[in-house]
Amino acid sequence: MIDTLSILVLLLALGGPIAIAQIGQRSVAGATRLSLNLLLQLLLAGLAITCLWIALGPLRVPVSDLGFGLPDLHTWLWGGAMSVFFIFGLGPILLRMPLWLDLNGFEETLSALADLPIWYLVLAVVVGGIVEELLYRGIALAALTSLGLDPILAATFVVTVFALAHIPMWGIGPALTTAISGAALTAFFLWHGDLLANIIAHVVTDFVGIVLGPLLARLRR
Repeated sequence: MIDTLSILVLLLALGGPIAIAQIGQRSVAGATRLSLNLLLQLLLAGLAITCLWIALGPLRVPVSDLGFGLPDLHTWLWGGAMSVFFIFGLGPILLRMPLWLDLNGFEETLSALADLPIWYLVLAVVVGGIVEELLYRGIALAALTSLGLDPILAATFVVTVFALAHIPMWGIGPALTTAISGAALTAFFLWHGDLLANIIAHVVTDFVGIVLGPLLARLRR
């Protein structure tokens, strides 16, 4: 029974975002369809809540195994340090990587997202950062290791699926870069085990990459 539930929560955590992203591909193409975009955020939040309930309820996974704990100074230091690393170190390299590989870049999707309200972009960045870290770094890793998979193999599998989930909305080029940033996030999490620190870094980095440009452009008008 426990193994069945572990497999179920694993399928939901890894397969759910991909299914939602398939719907989201159409949503971004028609950027004025705000109601559908909001529905997608609601689906993501509902998916995360469902997986968290299964993990903490029937599976009785300790909250510490998911990376939860009382935030302390180290949480904010890790979150800040990772944010700086992604924004000023790894990020500029990954932005150029699709061009080097002659693949599509981030521009088309970012342009479509820029047409959406700023408040929605902030909501999407916060929901996305929380949900992705919870599902991939928290629940999926815990489920795979509980099924007996080596932590490194589990992390590799999670990072691969994490990248695949970004193909529908962003395309092959950005998805490849997501595999690298996802590997970094996973490595950091395996090192410090603080999911909140990962969430902070994820949200801050996505805010700079997705929200800051449109926000500054509108402030200049």
